[in-house]
Amino acid sequence: MSASATEAELFAKALRVLALREHSRLELAKKLASLTEDSSLIEQVLDKLAQSDYLNDQRYAEMLVRSAVSKGYGPLKLSHLLREKGVESELAKTVLDEAEIDWQTLAAYQRQKKFGDTLPIDWPERARQSRFLAGRGFYLETINAVFHEKC
Repeated sequence: MSASATEAELFAKALRVLALREHSRLELAKKLASLTEDSSLIEQVLDKLAQSDYLNDQRYAEMLVRSAVSKGYGPLKLSHLLREKGVESELAKTVLDEAEIDWQTLAAYQRQKKFGDTLPIDWPERARQSRFLAGRGFYLETINAVFHEKC
């Protein structure tokens, strides 16, 4: 395709891309931008895809949350990831709230998977494990709750 793709060519390319996996509007716009500099044409194609429900940011956000939770990421990391992918903050908040994830259970599982069943008794090891969970995107309150739970 040339740098001046037609609307039909852009629509066809977008459908091929969406057939592989869900994309956010922003991601798809970036991919189509490599085919034409006409941003109004890209917006037209994106609007047409959204009207046909081929392009749906809520569905994309839900897929991204499921995928990231399965990788053991916490709410902070998920919020950042959604924002980075172009999902509006209100939609991101709604999707995270509706996901009904027990963050403490997920954090405890990630800690146990990486470090074993025994909770640390010395501060340096607890700090190391806390940094691991913080890097995964869990809130400090959740991390502290993991080390104070009675299993």
